Amino acid sequence: MLVPSFTPACPWHDRSGRLSLLKLATFVALFLPAAWILWQWWNGDLLPKQVTEMIHQTGDWAVRLLMLSLFVTPLRRIANWNKLITVRRMIGIAALAYAVTHLSLYVVDQRFDLVRVASEIALRIYLTIGFVTLLGLAALGVTSTDAMIRRLGGKRWNRLHSLVYGLGALACLHYFMQSKIDATQATLIAGFFLYLMLFRLLLKFRLPITAWTLTGLALASGFGTVALEGAWYAFGTSAPWLRIMQANLTPDIMIRPAWYVLAAGLVLVLVSFVRQAPPERAPLRLREKATAQG
Repeated sequence: MLVPSFTPACPWHDRSGRLSLLKLATFVALFLPAAWILWQWWNGDLLPKQVTEMIHQTGDWAVRLLMLSLFVTPLRRIANWNKLITVRRMIGIAALAYAVTHLSLYVVDQRFDLVRVASEIALRIYLTIGFVTLLGLAALGVTSTDAMIRRLGGKRWNRLHSLVYGLGALACLHYFMQSKIDATQATLIAGFFLYLMLFRLLLKFRLPITAWTLTGLALASGFGTVALEGAWYAFGTSAPWLRIMQANLTPDIMIRPAWYVLAAGLVLVLVSFVRQAPPERAPLRLREKATAQG
């Protein structure tokens, strides 16, 4: 007799239909940025250009959540916490929702003039990049259901969803271009994305995920973030890029994004110590045989 597979009725249920505290906490947390933005709007804290500020904040959270969804795999491996995989889809859908809200608020800001919106997207390269990223996220969101996974097949589905890393790069570029002079937040996001890409290289070349490799990864990501920041200010703006680069050597004046990236990487090294998976034990008969032979 075939038992039909259970589809969770609510996002906070696991596949067995039971309440998952992890999924419930994640579901609630994903609404907090939206609630904070609405609270600021209600209190008039976003004046004088409330819609513009809401556009910026929803865009910021779309990129942050996209990066957080990509961090699920490294954190799951480093922290030996396999249940984290159950919230990756939820975080990715939330990133898409904030991105759609980001675009919708832009349409509102343009007084629903869709012709003007389309022309702006076509003529302004950073808007074009943002729109392409949104379309890509929408494609991944539509195909993220169990039914679509079965329909596409595992290999085709994985190949399609590997595009998320390219979309992450486009999102970082869009963030840099719309930040203009002050690219601090964009640099921070780009630094975390660099960490993700380097971690992906570790997996590709099947290097061991140890405290030593993670420490090297943290250092490489920190120095790489410095290089990314300097390159952006040198080639993308007219700001004194050399002075900004030198600021990374004097964190007592202002902590630059590279230090946050380095600190986050070192925290993950500590997590790997605390949550290190215990070595797999051999079956009882094999252990008894080895003991007898010894």
